[in-house]
Amino acid sequence: MNVITLQTGIYGVNTYIVYDDISKECLIVDPSSDSDIIINKINSKNLLPKYIVLTHAHGDHIGAVKELKEKFNIPVLVHEDDYQMLMDPGLNLSKSMSYGPISIKADKVLKDNDIIWLGDKNLRVIHTPGHTRGGICLFFDKYLISGDTLFKSSIGRTDLYGGNYDDIINSLINKISILPDDTVVLPGHGPSTTIKDEKVKNPYIKKHINN
Repeated sequence: MNVITLQTGIYGVNTYIVYDDISKECLIVDPSSDSDIIINKINSKNLLPKYIVLTHAHGDHIGAVKELKEKFNIPVLVHEDDYQMLMDPGLNLSKSMSYGPISIKADKVLKDNDIIWLGDKNLRVIHTPGHTRGGICLFFDKYLISGDTLFKSSIGRTDLYGGNYDDIINSLINKISILPDDTVVLPGHGPSTTIKDEKVKNPYIKKHINN
């Protein structure tokens, strides 16, 4: 499968378009804003959108969801533990963001180890709570879309609603660092990295692995 990275919105969110070469089916991950840019990229590649998938329900990752859902008539998927948060502008923080209040009802909830199909290829859902209760990563081929769970040499903040430091460390150590070292990590913000580099350089991971 292939991945297109688009930096969208004023919060610098990495929106990902993951697509299968054969079927041309794609999913849109974390459409923060700039729906026109996302739509133009999809159309330029002659892709067939199948899902909008949210790594978590924070307002900076969901600003273009309604426009894309309406344009392509596709379902919105979020982990079950962020379902209510997605509908509440106070909990998802959009009420205090420049986009204004956003309330979205997901069409389907995800669980740990769910499989999302694009043609005959698939992505595996890894539930990684800590940044939010329903944070997820998507693992496929040698890629991991990590949302705001893992960044290059850093991790997502845990002081917002649904955040928990112990949970995010558990997610990092027991669910993410066990992936193959050559896995390319595609985070919700900032540059890409690899599992190998994060095990060596990320202070939140290496101190637990080395103990």
